[in-house]
Amino acid sequence: MIEANETFEGTWPFAPHFHDGNGFRQHYIDEPGIETGDPADENTIICIHGEPTWGYLYRKFIPRLARHGRVIVPDHMGFGKSETPQDRDYSIREHSDNLENLLMSLDVKNVTLVLQDWGGPIGSSFAIRHPELIRCLCICNTGVPWARAPAGTYGVTDHDWFKWAQTDAFEPTILNLGATALSVMKRIGFERTGHVDETWIRAYASPFETPAECRGALQFPRNIANPETFEFFLELAEQHGLEQLQSIPAMCVHGEADRAIPVESAIAGFKSFWPDGPVVTLPGVGHFLQEDAPEAVSALIEQFMQLASRLRAAE
Repeated sequence: MIEANETFEGTWPFAPHFHDGNGFRQHYIDEPGIETGDPADENTIICIHGEPTWGYLYRKFIPRLARHGRVIVPDHMGFGKSETPQDRDYSIREHSDNLENLLMSLDVKNVTLVLQDWGGPIGSSFAIRHPELIRCLCICNTGVPWARAPAGTYGVTDHDWFKWAQTDAFEPTILNLGATALSVMKRIGFERTGHVDETWIRAYASPFETPAECRGALQFPRNIANPETFEFFLELAEQHGLEQLQSIPAMCVHGEADRAIPVESAIAGFKSFWPDGPVVTLPGVGHFLQEDAPEAVSALIEQFMQLASRLRAAE
């Protein structure tokens, strides 16, 4: 776990906040943004990370998005500045419940969800539970679990990252993320490596100094084919229905060089759920589009937020 006040030479200058309501110390940042004077018009932008990163992934997004509202970036259990309890399953149900508990304690409203990797299923689980709080969804190199590509589409379990996660090399590599974080990210799809320096390496490696601290990162890929994951998503659909989630404006942005989630599968799944939602694909951009194309992607999010606000005003 990273020390609370660590800024990584000023590249992560955001004040730390902690939530203890989930039985462990969960870190998040909560930047106030620009006040409009009317609470009804105030936006909340929530950025959710995935494997094997933490909120640092969004460091270049936060100042730009804070021009449009409050920005919250949580670290999942076992990642970033959050604790890594050893008595938890690190299931998607647990991560989703943790996020719901945290966000409800923060009284969020008019929410734009920016989702990547496992942030897609976890963040959309909050959206299906609380659609009245969500203004729009920005789905970036991920998907929502109820959006299915047609049968026969080249999918996640066919792609390079999932196949590698089934090999004998996976577990020792992930349990040594303090030394292998960059190589793992490159395997998943990280293309713009020119800005990588010792500070960058330290920021992504620091949460994983021991094998015990890699527990969450080890479990995430295993959750892909875990029947309990599918049971949880089915339960949410049965309890809440899909119609309200599908009525929320959504945008898909996907790096074409993603080696975890194939672009064809991502687009087909997205269009099956939001047939009128805009789709942008980025050539030469990998799974970690926050690193590969931060300027382009944050600009797309800004534009889509403004479009969603106009759509809401026209209702």
